[in-house]
Amino acid sequence: MTIWGKRPSLILLLGCVWLAACASQPIRPDDLQPPTFVPQPQSEPVPTVVQSLTPLPTQSPLPSLQAPTPTAILSTATALPPTPTLDPYADLTIDALSARSYGVGALDIIDTLEENETFTRYLITYPSDGLTVYGFMNVPNEGDEFPVALVLHGYIDPAEYDTLAYTQRYADALAEAGYFVIHPNFRNYPPSDEGPNPYRIGYAIDVLNLIAIIREQSQDPFGYLRRADEDRIHLWGHSMGGGVTLRVITVNNAPYLRAAVLYGAMSGDERKNYEQIQIWSEGENGPFELAAGNEKLAAISPINFLDRINTPISIHHSEADGTVPIAWSNDLCERLRALNKPVECYTYYATPHTFRGEADALFIERVTRFFNEN
Repeated sequence: MTIWGKRPSLILLLGCVWLAACASQPIRPDDLQPPTFVPQPQSEPVPTVVQSLTPLPTQSPLPSLQAPTPTAILSTATALPPTPTLDPYADLTIDALSARSYGVGALDIIDTLEENETFTRYLITYPSDGLTVYGFMNVPNEGDEFPVALVLHGYIDPAEYDTLAYTQRYADALAEAGYFVIHPNFRNYPPSDEGPNPYRIGYAIDVLNLIAIIREQSQDPFGYLRRADEDRIHLWGHSMGGGVTLRVITVNNAPYLRAAVLYGAMSGDERKNYEQIQIWSEGENGPFELAAGNEKLAAISPINFLDRINTPISIHHSEADGTVPIAWSNDLCERLRALNKPVECYTYYATPHTFRGEADALFIERVTRFFNEN
């Protein structure tokens, strides 16, 4: 019994076969004409359908005219090979960041912001992974082959950010001390372009790209960085910028990174950081970062790769810091000392997260001395 409930006639069967055979062929004008019937010779009678047909096999080679049931569709879909899921954390590990390349393009001067007796301040841009990053640059007026200082700011609401932020006073002090100072805004800080930044790794990439550009562009005798000494690069990072600095010197342990200052810095342990960031942001920031498993978080966190660091470090933190726990800096100091890494650690009192007054003046003095010694 067929799906119509009765035995098909010869004409119907031949029609089905003709349709199956022609389904894959393009339609020509002649195909639209009715087929010509050629009578068979009488001496060779055509056997009847009943006599010539054999029972159909259980699995017919012809496609079924019946629509597949929902169950059949489901089983077919289930049988397809699964689509591979990309690991969203794979490119964020310390190993991955260490293996990739940096520094395509050149730093450009957009405008002159200020000139004084000691240095000239410029508005700059440079490329970072296809993004345009803004910042400012303080260049001493007299001399050549200046050591470089990269000044990395802490967290500021991007809606309230100004390129000449609170870190300007530290950049100016270093320029007056004879340093070629570059202060990048970072991605996502206007007028820089917006880009991905999980674990604030985008900021570290912006700095790593800037370092590579300095190394390359300083070789151009007519370029904007020709007076910078590419073999003497120093890093200074406050709060969020301190965490960025720690990641940078963990990823890049080249000898031309001469010294790093961590000022009220975030932790090298990303779980600690993002548990705190979730509190600060009332749960808005951090779900993706904390969703990584323990093994992946360990591979992303610089705290587990301190043995790779070759850059001397100076750590500064206030006991009265109500933003970033001083315990994070104390822990880092102990870990670095246990590894026999070159590190000095200072505790300040009665001054907030961003130092003020005498504590700030002492901090600037210590930073300048530390950079000069290295």
